Amino acid sequence: MNKSNRKSIVASFGLLSASLESGQAPEHEQEQEQQPVAAPAPPSVKRVGAGVIGAAHRAIDDIRTERDRLKAMVEAGTLSVREIDPSLMDPSPYPDRLPDDDAAAFAQFKRSIEAEGQKVPVQVRKHPASPDRYQIVYGHRRWRALSAIGRAVLAIEIEISDADLILAQGIENASRQDLTWIERALFASRLDEASIKTHAIKAALSIDDAELARMRGVYRAIPRDVIEAIGRAPKVGRPRWGDLAKAISDNAERLASLRAALASTEGIGGSDQRFLVALQAIKSSAPKPEPAPIATGSGQALGEYLASAKEVRIKASGALGTEFLKFVEAELPALAERFVHNRSSGA
Repeated sequence: MNKSNRKSIVASFGLLSASLESGQAPEHEQEQEQQPVAAPAPPSVKRVGAGVIGAAHRAIDDIRTERDRLKAMVEAGTLSVREIDPSLMDPSPYPDRLPDDDAAAFAQFKRSIEAEGQKVPVQVRKHPASPDRYQIVYGHRRWRALSAIGRAVLAIEIEISDADLILAQGIENASRQDLTWIERALFASRLDEASIKTHAIKAALSIDDAELARMRGVYRAIPRDVIEAIGRAPKVGRPRWGDLAKAISDNAERLASLRAALASTEGIGGSDQRFLVALQAIKSSAPKPEPAPIATGSGQALGEYLASAKEVRIKASGALGTEFLKFVEAELPALAERFVHNRSSGA
C-alpha cells in the first residue's frame, strides 16, 4: 500500500457535514434541497462507531468505501438522527477557529438555517466527563445558529476518541478554504499538544516538513493568548506572522508592551488591524542600539561601529578612519581563514 495514498478514515465523517460550515450543501443535499432531514425518535439511539481509526494507516479505497456507506445511510434515513437540545451540547475541546470579525456572514448563515431548516445533521459524541451531555465533532456553526434561534439540533452520535477527534478535525480543516494561516498553525499546535505524531500532523493538515517547521516557529514563539487576542487576521499570511515571531524571539521582554497595546484595542477594529498594532508595538519597544567608538590605543578616534545579531556597520571618522576602513577590508579574507581554522581546531 503506497504511503502517499494513506489517510485517516475519520476524514469520511467530515464529508457528511463540513460543506455546510461554508454555507454549501453536500452533493446529495443539492439534489434534494427541498427535503430536509427528518428526525426519527427511536426509543434507543445507536451510535455510529468510527471503527478502528488508524490515523494515516488506511488506504484511499477504504476511505471511499466508508464514505459511500455513510452517505447511503444518510440518504436512506437509516442513520440514527435525533433532536438534541443545544444547551446539552458543548463545543469540541480542541477549537479550530478563532472568533470571526465579520458578524454579517454568520447572521446570513443563521437566517438561512431559520428559513430553510437544518439540512445536514451535526456530529456529536458522548461527553467524556458528563454522560448526560454531548461534545460536537463537526457542525459548530450550525449548533451556534440553532442555539441563537432556539431550535433543537439534528445530530448523529458517533464514537470517537480524543486523539481521533482532534485528528479528524485536522483532516477536515485541510480542505477548508476559509481558515487563515494562523488558524491552521494553531490547530497544528493543538495536535502537537495532544502528542499526535509528526507524520500524522502533516497528513492531517496536508503540509510538508518545511511548512510544519514554519508553523512551529510561530506558535512556539508567540504565546497563544497573544494570537487569540489578535484573531484570525485573514489578510496576514505566514511571512508576517514569521516577522512577529522573530521580533518576539529576539527579546521576549517586549511581550508586555505588545499585550498592553492589544488590550487597548479590545473591541476596536478587525483582526488584521490588531496584528499591525501588535507588530508595531513590539518593534517600537525594541531598544535602539547605540554606536560604539573605535579609537587607537592613544585615544585617537577612527570612527564608530553599530552591531546587531546579523550585521556590523562601521563609520569612519576623518582621514585616519578612512584608512582604517581600507585596512579592515583588506584583512577580511585573512580573518575568514582564521575563523575557519579556529573552528576546526576547537580554539
